[in-house]
Amino acid sequence: MKRLTALLMAFTLVFACAGCGSDVGSAADETAPAESGAEDAAPAESETEDEVQEESGAEDAAAETDTDAGAAETEAEPEETASGSTEEKAEGVMTYEEYAAAELDTEVVVETYVQAKQSWWEDKATLYTQDQDGAYFIYDMACSEEDYEKLTPGTKIKVTGYKAEWSGEVEIIDATFEIEEGNYVAEPMDITSHLGQDDLVDYQNRYVSFKGMTVEAAGQDDDGNDVAFLYKWDGSGQEGDDLYFNVSLDGTTYTFTVESYLCDSSTDVYKAVKELNIGDTVDMEGFLYWYEGANPHITSVKAAN
Repeated sequence: MKRLTALLMAFTLVFACAGCGSDVGSAADETAPAESGAEDAAPAESETEDEVQEESGAEDAAAETDTDAGAAETEAEPEETASGSTEEKAEGVMTYEEYAAAELDTEVVVETYVQAKQSWWEDKATLYTQDQDGAYFIYDMACSEEDYEKLTPGTKIKVTGYKAEWSGEVEIIDATFEIEEGNYVAEPMDITSHLGQDDLVDYQNRYVSFKGMTVEAAGQDDDGNDVAFLYKWDGSGQEGDDLYFNVSLDGTTYTFTVESYLCDSSTDVYKAVKELNIGDTVDMEGFLYWYEGANPHITSVKAAN
Protein backbone atom coordinates (compact mmCIF):
# COMPACT_ATOMS: atom_id res chain seq x y z
CA MET A 1 0.00 0.00 0.00
CA LYS A 2 3.02 2.27 0.09
CA ARG A 3 1.71 3.78 3.30
CA LEU A 4 5.01 5.19 4.52
CA THR A 5 5.37 7.14 1.27
CA ALA A 6 1.79 8.28 1.54
CA LEU A 7 2.46 9.93 4.91
CA LEU A 8 4.72 12.43 3.14
CA MET A 9 2.06 13.13 0.53
CA ALA A 10 -0.22 14.78 3.10
CA PHE A 11 1.96 17.89 3.13
CA THR A 12 1.72 18.46 -0.61
CA LEU A 13 -1.70 17.39 -1.83
CA VAL A 14 -4.04 20.33 -2.26
CA PHE A 15 -7.77 19.78 -2.08
CA ALA A 16 -10.33 22.51 -1.86
CA CYS A 17 -13.00 21.80 0.69
CA ALA A 18 -15.88 24.25 0.31
CA GLY A 19 -19.66 24.23 0.18
CA CYS A 20 -21.96 22.37 2.47
CA GLY A 21 -23.16 18.81 2.92
CA SER A 22 -23.54 16.07 5.46
CA ASP A 23 -20.39 14.95 7.33
CA VAL A 24 -20.20 11.20 7.60
CA GLY A 25 -17.66 10.40 10.30
CA SER A 26 -15.73 7.40 9.10
CA ALA A 27 -17.75 6.33 6.07
CA ALA A 28 -20.85 7.10 4.09
CA ASP A 29 -24.02 6.80 6.16
CA GLU A 30 -26.05 6.67 3.01
CA THR A 31 -25.67 6.00 -0.65
CA ALA A 32 -26.22 8.46 -3.46
CA PRO A 33 -29.47 10.37 -3.22
CA ALA A 34 -32.37 8.02 -3.88
CA GLU A 35 -34.22 8.31 -7.12
CA SER A 36 -37.70 9.71 -7.03
CA GLY A 37 -40.44 7.41 -5.83
CA ALA A 38 -43.12 5.67 -7.81
CA GLU A 39 -45.54 7.71 -9.83
CA ASP A 40 -48.69 8.86 -8.14
CA ALA A 41 -51.62 6.59 -8.76
CA ALA A 42 -54.20 7.74 -11.28
CA PRO A 43 -56.75 10.12 -9.77
CA ALA A 44 -59.85 8.38 -8.36
CA GLU A 45 -63.00 8.71 -10.42
CA SER A 46 -65.22 11.48 -9.10
CA GLU A 47 -68.89 10.79 -8.42
CA THR A 48 -71.32 11.99 -11.08
CA GLU A 49 -74.21 14.29 -10.25
CA ASP A 50 -76.06 13.59 -13.48
CA GLU A 51 -78.94 11.38 -12.38
CA VAL A 52 -79.87 10.58 -15.98
CA GLN A 53 -76.39 9.19 -16.89
CA GLU A 54 -76.81 5.94 -18.73
CA GLU A 55 -75.69 2.86 -16.86
CA SER A 56 -73.50 1.75 -19.72
CA GLY A 57 -71.66 5.08 -19.70
CA ALA A 58 -70.96 4.78 -15.98
CA GLU A 59 -69.58 1.29 -16.45
CA ASP A 60 -67.31 2.49 -19.26
CA ALA A 61 -65.94 5.32 -17.09
CA ALA A 62 -65.27 2.95 -14.21
CA ALA A 63 -63.50 0.51 -16.50
CA GLU A 64 -61.34 3.32 -17.92
CA THR A 65 -60.38 4.49 -14.40
CA ASP A 66 -59.42 0.95 -13.38
CA THR A 67 -57.29 0.60 -16.50
CA ASP A 68 -55.48 3.93 -15.83
CA ALA A 69 -54.83 3.00 -12.21
CA GLY A 70 -53.49 -0.39 -13.26
CA ALA A 71 -51.18 1.21 -15.81
CA ALA A 72 -49.81 3.64 -13.22
CA GLU A 73 -49.19 0.75 -10.84
CA THR A 74 -47.39 -1.21 -13.56
CA GLU A 75 -45.17 1.78 -14.42
CA ALA A 76 -44.31 2.30 -10.76
CA GLU A 77 -42.95 -1.19 -10.22
CA PRO A 78 -39.74 -0.90 -12.32
CA GLU A 79 -38.99 2.52 -10.83
CA GLU A 80 -39.23 1.11 -7.33
CA THR A 81 -36.97 -1.78 -8.28
CA ALA A 82 -34.38 0.61 -9.72
CA SER A 83 -34.37 2.88 -6.68
CA GLY A 84 -31.31 1.22 -5.15
CA SER A 85 -33.12 0.15 -1.98
CA THR A 86 -31.16 -1.86 0.54
CA GLU A 87 -30.48 -5.42 -0.59
CA GLU A 88 -31.90 -8.09 1.66
CA LYS A 89 -29.08 -9.48 3.80
CA ALA A 90 -28.58 -12.91 5.33
CA GLU A 91 -28.98 -13.32 9.07
CA GLY A 92 -26.10 -11.74 10.96
CA VAL A 93 -24.98 -9.65 7.97
CA MET A 94 -24.95 -5.86 8.22
CA THR A 95 -26.64 -3.49 5.84
CA TYR A 96 -24.39 -0.73 4.54
CA GLU A 97 -26.13 1.72 6.86
CA GLU A 98 -25.33 -0.49 9.86
CA TYR A 99 -21.73 -0.86 8.70
CA ALA A 100 -21.35 2.91 8.30
CA ALA A 101 -22.72 3.46 11.81
CA ALA A 102 -20.48 0.82 13.42
CA GLU A 103 -17.70 2.00 15.72
CA LEU A 104 -14.10 1.70 14.60
CA ASP A 105 -12.23 -1.41 15.79
CA THR A 106 -15.45 -3.42 16.08
CA GLU A 107 -16.19 -6.61 14.18
CA VAL A 108 -18.23 -6.22 11.02
CA VAL A 109 -19.86 -8.75 8.71
CA VAL A 110 -20.88 -7.64 5.21
CA GLU A 111 -21.98 -9.15 1.93
CA THR A 112 -20.46 -7.29 -1.00
CA TYR A 113 -19.27 -7.71 -4.58
CA VAL A 114 -15.74 -7.52 -5.94
CA GLN A 115 -15.27 -4.54 -8.28
CA ALA A 116 -11.48 -4.51 -8.63
CA LYS A 117 -8.47 -6.32 -7.21
CA GLN A 118 -5.66 -4.03 -6.12
CA SER A 119 -3.04 -6.49 -4.94
CA TRP A 120 -2.16 -9.91 -3.58
CA TRP A 121 0.96 -11.07 -1.79
CA GLU A 122 1.81 -13.43 1.09
CA ASP A 123 -1.74 -14.83 1.06
CA LYS A 124 -3.34 -11.41 1.55
CA ALA A 125 -5.63 -9.59 -0.88
CA THR A 126 -6.68 -5.95 -1.13
CA LEU A 127 -9.97 -5.31 -2.92
CA TYR A 128 -12.41 -2.62 -3.95
CA THR A 129 -15.91 -3.98 -3.33
CA GLN A 130 -19.40 -2.53 -3.50
CA ASP A 131 -23.07 -3.41 -3.21
CA GLN A 132 -26.12 -1.44 -4.32
CA ASP A 133 -25.93 0.78 -1.22
CA GLY A 134 -22.28 1.55 -0.59
CA ALA A 135 -18.65 0.51 -0.97
CA TYR A 136 -16.17 -1.38 1.20
CA PHE A 137 -12.38 -1.28 0.88
CA ILE A 138 -10.96 -4.62 2.02
CA TYR A 139 -7.32 -4.37 3.07
CA ASP A 140 -4.97 -7.36 3.41
CA MET A 141 -7.73 -9.96 3.66
CA ALA A 142 -6.60 -13.54 4.22
CA CYS A 143 -6.74 -15.15 0.76
CA SER A 144 -4.86 -17.94 -0.99
CA GLU A 145 -3.53 -17.31 -4.47
CA GLU A 146 -5.96 -19.92 -5.79
CA ASP A 147 -8.94 -18.14 -4.24
CA TYR A 148 -7.65 -14.76 -5.41
CA GLU A 149 -7.98 -15.95 -8.99
CA LYS A 150 -11.65 -16.70 -8.35
CA LEU A 151 -12.40 -13.12 -7.27
CA THR A 152 -13.39 -11.78 -10.67
CA PRO A 153 -15.40 -8.52 -10.97
CA GLY A 154 -18.96 -9.07 -9.78
CA THR A 155 -18.18 -12.01 -7.48
CA LYS A 156 -20.25 -11.95 -4.28
CA ILE A 157 -18.38 -12.49 -1.03
CA LYS A 158 -19.25 -12.52 2.66
CA VAL A 159 -16.52 -10.72 4.60
CA THR A 160 -15.91 -10.88 8.34
CA GLY A 161 -13.34 -8.50 9.76
CA TYR A 162 -12.81 -5.29 11.72
CA LYS A 163 -13.68 -1.75 10.74
CA ALA A 164 -10.62 0.51 10.73
CA GLU A 165 -9.47 3.90 9.52
CA TRP A 166 -6.12 5.03 8.13
CA SER A 167 -5.60 8.74 7.37
CA GLY A 168 -9.30 9.11 6.65
CA GLU A 169 -9.66 5.92 4.58
CA VAL A 170 -12.28 3.65 6.14
CA GLU A 171 -11.57 -0.02 5.49
CA ILE A 172 -12.06 -3.57 6.69
CA ILE A 173 -8.91 -5.27 8.02
CA ASP A 174 -7.95 -8.68 9.49
CA ALA A 175 -10.71 -10.18 7.37
CA THR A 176 -11.71 -13.60 6.13
CA PHE A 177 -14.23 -14.29 3.38
CA GLU A 178 -16.54 -16.82 1.75
CA ILE A 179 -17.62 -16.82 -1.89
CA GLU A 180 -21.41 -16.79 -2.29
CA GLU A 181 -23.93 -17.04 -5.10
CA GLY A 182 -24.66 -13.74 -6.81
CA ASN A 183 -23.13 -11.19 -9.14
CA TYR A 184 -23.15 -7.38 -9.33
CA VAL A 185 -20.93 -4.94 -11.23
CA ALA A 186 -21.50 -1.27 -10.39
CA GLU A 187 -21.82 1.46 -13.00
CA PRO A 188 -19.67 4.54 -12.34
CA MET A 189 -21.53 7.30 -10.50
CA ASP A 190 -20.84 10.82 -11.74
CA ILE A 191 -19.78 12.82 -8.68
CA THR A 192 -18.11 15.74 -10.46
CA SER A 193 -20.46 18.22 -8.79
CA HIS A 194 -19.48 16.93 -5.34
CA LEU A 195 -15.79 17.80 -5.69
CA GLY A 196 -14.82 20.28 -3.00
CA GLN A 197 -18.04 19.60 -1.06
CA ASP A 198 -18.29 18.14 2.44
CA ASP A 199 -20.53 15.35 1.20
CA LEU A 200 -17.86 13.99 -1.15
CA VAL A 201 -16.87 11.55 1.61
CA ASP A 202 -20.33 9.97 1.31
CA TYR A 203 -19.06 8.26 -1.84
CA GLN A 204 -15.79 6.96 -0.39
CA ASN A 205 -14.48 3.81 -2.15
CA ARG A 206 -17.28 3.82 -4.73
CA TYR A 207 -16.72 3.38 -8.43
CA VAL A 208 -17.19 6.95 -9.67
CA SER A 209 -16.65 9.23 -12.63
CA PHE A 210 -15.52 12.82 -13.16
CA LYS A 211 -16.49 14.71 -16.30
CA GLY A 212 -15.06 17.66 -18.23
CA MET A 213 -11.99 18.39 -16.10
CA THR A 214 -8.95 20.30 -17.34
CA VAL A 215 -5.40 18.96 -17.03
CA GLU A 216 -3.11 21.32 -15.10
CA ALA A 217 0.64 21.27 -14.50
CA ALA A 218 1.60 18.59 -11.97
CA GLY A 219 5.11 19.96 -11.46
CA GLN A 220 8.28 20.63 -13.40
CA ASP A 221 10.95 18.51 -15.01
CA ASP A 222 14.69 18.85 -14.47
CA ASP A 223 14.82 21.68 -17.00
CA GLY A 224 12.13 23.68 -15.22
CA ASN A 225 9.41 22.96 -17.76
CA ASP A 226 5.85 22.34 -16.60
CA VAL A 227 4.77 18.71 -16.95
CA ALA A 228 1.34 17.05 -16.88
CA PHE A 229 2.22 14.17 -14.53
CA LEU A 230 4.78 13.05 -11.98
CA TYR A 231 6.18 9.66 -11.04
CA LYS A 232 5.29 9.49 -7.32
CA TRP A 233 3.78 12.49 -5.56
CA ASP A 234 7.03 14.45 -5.55
CA GLY A 235 8.42 13.44 -8.93
CA SER A 236 11.10 11.22 -7.40
CA GLY A 237 9.89 8.00 -9.02
CA GLN A 238 10.33 6.25 -12.32
CA GLU A 239 8.43 4.13 -14.85
CA GLY A 240 6.24 1.64 -12.98
CA ASP A 241 5.65 3.87 -9.94
CA ASP A 242 2.37 5.62 -9.15
CA LEU A 243 1.44 8.52 -11.43
CA TYR A 244 0.17 11.80 -10.00
CA PHE A 245 -1.58 14.41 -12.12
CA ASN A 246 -3.63 17.55 -11.50
CA VAL A 247 -7.01 18.40 -12.96
CA SER A 248 -9.18 21.45 -12.36
CA LEU A 249 -12.84 22.35 -12.33
CA ASP A 250 -14.25 25.87 -11.98
CA GLY A 251 -10.87 27.25 -10.94
CA THR A 252 -10.09 24.66 -8.27
CA THR A 253 -7.32 22.08 -8.78
CA TYR A 254 -7.38 18.48 -7.52
CA THR A 255 -4.73 15.76 -7.50
CA PHE A 256 -5.63 12.34 -8.91
CA THR A 257 -3.55 9.16 -8.88
CA VAL A 258 -2.97 6.09 -10.98
CA GLU A 259 -2.16 3.54 -8.27
CA SER A 260 0.42 1.22 -9.81
CA TYR A 261 -0.73 -1.81 -7.80
CA LEU A 262 -4.26 -1.34 -9.17
CA CYS A 263 -3.26 -0.24 -12.71
CA ASP A 264 0.35 -0.98 -13.57
CA SER A 265 2.45 0.46 -16.39
CA SER A 266 1.02 -2.01 -18.92
CA THR A 267 -2.55 -0.70 -18.54
CA ASP A 268 -4.32 1.71 -20.88
CA VAL A 269 -4.91 4.29 -18.13
CA TYR A 270 -1.23 4.38 -17.15
CA LYS A 271 -0.26 4.98 -20.77
CA ALA A 272 -3.04 7.55 -21.26
CA VAL A 273 -1.90 9.69 -18.33
CA LYS A 274 1.65 9.72 -19.69
CA GLU A 275 0.23 11.15 -22.93
CA LEU A 276 -1.72 13.98 -21.28
CA ASN A 277 -1.01 17.57 -22.20
CA ILE A 278 -1.61 20.58 -19.99
CA GLY A 279 -4.92 22.09 -21.07
CA ASP A 280 -6.53 18.81 -22.20
CA THR A 281 -10.15 18.30 -21.10
CA VAL A 282 -10.79 14.77 -19.88
CA ASP A 283 -13.41 12.40 -18.47
CA MET A 284 -12.23 9.91 -15.85
CA GLU A 285 -13.40 6.85 -13.92
CA GLY A 286 -11.97 5.22 -10.83
CA PHE A 287 -12.41 4.51 -7.14
CA LEU A 288 -12.78 7.27 -4.55
CA TYR A 289 -9.93 6.33 -2.26
CA TRP A 290 -9.23 8.65 0.67
CA TYR A 291 -5.95 9.92 2.12
CA GLU A 292 -6.14 13.06 4.24
CA GLY A 293 -8.92 13.97 1.82
CA ALA A 294 -10.08 12.63 -1.51
CA ASN A 295 -7.36 10.78 -3.44
CA PRO A 296 -9.16 9.15 -6.39
CA HIS A 297 -7.49 6.06 -7.83
CA ILE A 298 -8.18 6.50 -11.52
CA THR A 299 -8.74 3.50 -13.82
CA SER A 300 -9.76 5.27 -17.05
CA VAL A 301 -8.86 8.60 -18.69
CA LYS A 302 -10.34 9.69 -22.01
CA ALA A 303 -10.80 12.91 -23.95
CA ALA A 304 -14.00 14.61 -22.78
CA ASN A 305 -17.06 14.06 -24.90
